[in-house]
Amino acid sequence: MPTVMRFGPLLITLTLLSGATMTAPAAADQPAPLSTVVAESASVAREAAFDGTLEAIEQSTVAAQTRGRVTEILYDIGDHVEKNAVIVRLTGTEQRAQTVAAKAVLAEARTRLAEVQLTYARIKAVYDKKLIAKADYDKAAADLSAARARVDAARAALDQAREDLGYTVVRAPYPGIVVARLVQIGETVAPGKPLMTGVSLERLRAVVAIPQQHVGPLRKHRKARIILPDGRSLPAESIRFPPTADPLTHTFQVRVDLPSGDYGAFPGTLVKIAFVSGEDNRLLIPETALLRRGELTGAYVVDEQGRIELRYLRVGTPTAEDRVPVLAGLDAGERIATDPIAAAIAYKQTDRREETR
Repeated sequence: MPTVMRFGPLLITLTLLSGATMTAPAAADQPAPLSTVVAESASVAREAAFDGTLEAIEQSTVAAQTRGRVTEILYDIGDHVEKNAVIVRLTGTEQRAQTVAAKAVLAEARTRLAEVQLTYARIKAVYDKKLIAKADYDKAAADLSAARARVDAARAALDQAREDLGYTVVRAPYPGIVVARLVQIGETVAPGKPLMTGVSLERLRAVVAIPQQHVGPLRKHRKARIILPDGRSLPAESIRFPPTADPLTHTFQVRVDLPSGDYGAFPGTLVKIAFVSGEDNRLLIPETALLRRGELTGAYVVDEQGRIELRYLRVGTPTAEDRVPVLAGLDAGERIATDPIAAAIAYKQTDRREETR
């Protein structure tokens, strides 16, 4: 039986003494009916909460893939970048020249192929009539194969030249935030030179150190939720338990992936991860029914006669359904005002009427 803390000055009796005569108050003084809910016991997941830190799943440094001089940097540290947005431009004079040359080589190879195909067709027609030696036919066939190979090689060279030209325009591989800019305008870069580092805020995970004595039940259930700094609760998309513990701290570095999306959270932010470790029977009330005064938490209890009482409660961590387990201060079956502000107004109105009697 949970301990009930009652505060005398806050208990308001609305029942009139028998035999007393009073003038009915005006309708405007009557408090509006309060919406209430019954505190009921229910089976809820037992959770073990640990502190963790958010980190980006997608964090990478974009590097140059061709040689050139930096002519334009379109984003800086802290800027949000959309996927495929141009972030850096390089000079492409050499790449454009190579592309033009590759086009010319391909055109020449195609012309040579057309000539060889005509020659091959004539020689084959004569060979079919048994008028030339097979060696002449074999040479024509070999020339045709060689011409086709030259066309293929020229086409591949052109594709490579076009790709190198495309590398002079550097694009973002995914949407995210720029966290580092590693080049300046006018700087000459070579393939492999880092240009810009970014992180994606749409794919985050929490990293939490779980002591070895707690990891067993958590590994068994493999269910958790992430509680963000603003109080929002997100179900874990996946949980990864490492096969071994840290030999120095004897903890397991568990990684909990958040669902994809932008939640206004940033890498490095401290969050809580509530892991399911079992199941308990708890007395639950809506979180919106709670009244918080500093470090004290309470709720307005309304009895069958309509009397209102502010009851201070000891509560646990809110569930994913925005319900709060009551650990002490309330009994099953008692009715709670769902709107603490309306209940406070009704309490004050009743208190004033009591003072005027």
